[in-house]
Amino acid sequence: ITMMATLNLTSFNPGSFMLMGIPGLEQFHIWIGIPFFVIYLVALAGNGILLYLITMDHSLHEPMFFFLSMLASADLILCTTCVPKTLGIFWLKAQKITFPGCLTQMFFLHFSFFLDSAILLGMAFDRYMAICSPLRYTSVLTPRTIVKIMVGIVVRSFSVVLPVVFLVKRLPFCRSHIIPHTYCEHIGVARLACADISINIWYGFAVPVMTVISDLILIGISYSLILHAVFHLPSRDAREKALSTCGSHVSVILIFYTPAIFSALTHRFGHNISLTFHIMFANLYVAIPPALNPIIYGVKTKQIRDKVTFLFFSKGMQ
Repeated sequence: ITMMATLNLTSFNPGSFMLMGIPGLEQFHIWIGIPFFVIYLVALAGNGILLYLITMDHSLHEPMFFFLSMLASADLILCTTCVPKTLGIFWLKAQKITFPGCLTQMFFLHFSFFLDSAILLGMAFDRYMAICSPLRYTSVLTPRTIVKIMVGIVVRSFSVVLPVVFLVKRLPFCRSHIIPHTYCEHIGVARLACADISINIWYGFAVPVMTVISDLILIGISYSLILHAVFHLPSRDAREKALSTCGSHVSVILIFYTPAIFSALTHRFGHNISLTFHIMFANLYVAIPPALNPIIYGVKTKQIRDKVTFLFFSKGMQ
């Protein structure tokens, strides 16, 4: 009988799901799609220009810019995983997504999130080395070390997210195949299963929280040491320069972690928060940070600002 029951459950792997968009705002989908499309274009252009400049310009082949190019790549993965499908739902009523497609989207969504978190930690370490031990900076952060850090970041993100795919794949789906969301997100999909999903809930909550909190603690330690070092710098000019470099990084950290923590907490405990607000917020979260990050770095980092100006305006002057 158990054998039969197992066979019965495994046969309930759905062929596809229906993504319903933003519940309660269906009649505004066409209009909501317009700002999302603009934000997505800004993200593509901004991160694309950053990657182009960092790749082509040898003066930008420094540790800080290698981390920045990784952040731009992770941001491109994050917004491209979700926004085009969301626009398809809003504008073309393309609500259907296959089960493998859903798992793939889920993997890349969570993978790029953990990538972002680890890259921000790498950038904090880079700033710590540059400001607190400038003499050892180039000897510690050699190209070889940076490659090792990058591989470590990718491996960590991959190994944290891969179990999520298998935790969802093993679930039987015998009830509704309708997801009240614009993209496949772990707990949202797991909740449709007709089986116990407590392991999904705990893995889906504990692992991100532990990973993000450990990253945040280490970032916090780096920045307290950086601030301590900055305020002991002899000249005011050096202090301002150091604070300006860190300012863009801190802005990006806040833009990334604040909504992430808010979203995780509302998912777990916010039963009074309306689904419409939750899904809208989840959409802004995958679209806005990838669009803002290159702008913040472009405006705040002198080398990038100069290169962008040269790229666009020198041609016009010729």
